[in-house]
Amino acid sequence: MSMDTRIAPFAGKTFEVRYRGLTAINAYASDGKRMRYEITEGALAGAHGEVEYTWKEVASQVFAIVWQEADASTVVHVDDFAKGVSLSYFTTPKNELFRLEGSLTER
Repeated sequence: MSMDTRIAPFAGKTFEVRYRGLTAINAYASDGKRMRYEITEGALAGAHGEVEYTWKEVASQVFAIVWQEADASTVVHVDDFAKGVSLSYFTTPKNELFRLEGSLTER
């Protein structure tokens, strides 16, 4: 399965993802390739960075978005922009796996 080469429909927009125990802001650059993130609430509050991401539309307005952070953490989002739901799966540098489900709101 190849990733999409078009500009992401969510490029140029900023979203808040709110999970139980973690809230983050994801600001997608208008180039459709880069994203800034900042964790604003929870045990990882203060973590932030800029990453390159890839994406694939898996259903109408539902996207798999994948990136790797500077500390080698890997993140996969399945974001349903129509329903405002975000699923996140991420691994830490210590190989801890987290599965989160929460809201997705454009800011």
